[in-house]
Formats: sequence, structure tokens, C-alpha cells
Amino acid sequence: MQPLEDWAGPRRAALDQLLSELFNDAWPEAFGAMGRYPLLTGGKRIRPLLCLAAHEAIAGTWEPALRPAAAIEMVHCYSLVHDDMPCMDDDAERRGKPTTHVQFGEDMALLVGDALLTESFRILSRPWGDPAMQLELVRELSTAAGYHGMIGGQAADLGALGDITDVETLTRLHRGKTGALIRCAVRMGAITARANWEVLDGLTRYANHVGLAFQLADDVLDEEQDAGEDGPPSFVKLLGVDETRRRAQALAQEALDALGTLEAPVLRQLAQFSVERTI
Repeated sequence: MQPLEDWAGPRRAALDQLLSELFNDAWPEAFGAMGRYPLLTGGKRIRPLLCLAAHEAIAGTWEPALRPAAAIEMVHCYSLVHDDMPCMDDDAERRGKPTTHVQFGEDMALLVGDALLTESFRILSRPWGDPAMQLELVRELSTAAGYHGMIGGQAADLGALGDITDVETLTRLHRGKTGALIRCAVRMGAITARANWEVLDGLTRYANHVGLAFQLADDVLDEEQDAGEDGPPSFVKLLGVDETRRRAQALAQEALDALGTLEAPVLRQLAQFSVERTI
């Protein structure tokens, strides 16, 4: 089996090239560098890689899913730009570099996030494929990014539900905040590859399990940072480290089971990576 990083390398490079070309026609011109800044500061690119891997598992190629993969990454980066701002998490550094609002100011960071979200739908909707398929992709991404998904989860995380003291509510929060874009990424790759209903159903279940496993693993990695009373709700606080880690591993196995007989070695590797990573 090909090492995951060997597979990811050329695909990540193609994605980075596409992202580096965005905002080149920005006006004012200076806004172009601002818009590209959060896109090109590194990162694991898990969501776009899941999109490409899902497409490749069905169609044998990944290039046709590059545009949807870029749109997913743009929405993810927009959410990070806004999350880092003083009115939310108030972080000064991300991926070893100043956060967008530290680099350019809060006002420009707000606009950069807005632009990334808006542009993600523009690159999906510009003529490049079957219009009906493109409409389906737009619907997938808007549902995942909106209050049915990520925004709803973020609102709950910021206190819209009050204190979260049970696993069921925390699970629903993270199926929105973290899981919705992961689910969307896999489904968009499959939709672009014209997956049939049975395959799409299995991949959706795979993505649901991976999304939650990813968050459980995150909570283990962030145990000390989140431990204080002012820290966010976490599975470690409710379940303890060992049980959180055990559930993450169990979810990863459920994700593998959901793939059934689909030949998808990279999706299987990504499911394991989601719970075994150290960063």
C-alpha cells in the first residue's frame, strides 16, 4: 500500500497551486494578498484530501474533484479566520504564523473571511461541469457551512445552548461544527464522480464516523489547553482521556466497515490518520 504522504503530496501541491491563483484579480489589489494569506499558511488539508480520495475511489482519477476540494478548503479557512478573531477564540498565531487579524487588522480579517466564503461558491458555480451536478455541490456546501451544520455547531460551542454537560448534546454540536464539512467533503467527491445511491450512502456513513472520530482525537490532543473551567466543552471533560480515545478508535473502525467492499485504500488510511495523528 502506498504511504499516505506519497499519495497526498502531488494532490496537495495541485490544490495549493489552484488556491495560490485565487484573488489575483482582486480590487483593491492589496486585498489579493490578504485573501490568499489564510489559504497558504500550511495545514493538513484533510477535508480536500477526503474529497479527492472519495472521487478517486469511484472514478479512478482525482483531478475532476479539485475545484470542489478547493471550495471546501476555502470554507474551512474562512471559519478559522473568524474563529481566531478577538470576539471568538482570540488567537494570535495559527500554524506558526500570525493569524489573519494580527497580520492585517480585525476589519480586514472580517472581510477576508467573508470573501473566502463567498468565493467558494463562485468557483463552484462558474461553468466547468454538468450544471445539475454543480447545483447539487452548491447545495451540499451551503447546507454544511450554514446553521444546519458548521454555524449551528459553532453557535452551540459559543454558548447558545448554555452549559453542555452531556455527551449526546456535545456529539450533536461537533457533528455540526467539525463533522459537517468532513461529511460534505466526502459527499462532494462522490457526487462529482457520479456515485450511485448505495455507494454514496456508504461514503456518507463513513464520513459521519470519521468526522466525529476526528473531533474526539482533537479533544485528546487539546486536553491540557481545554482543561480549565473557561475552556470549551470537550469529550475529555465528560468521558476522560482513555474513554475518549477508545471511542475515537471505535468510530474509525465503524468508518472502515461502512466502506464495505469499495476499493478505497486512501480513505481507509485517512480514517486511521484522523485518530492517530499527533498534531
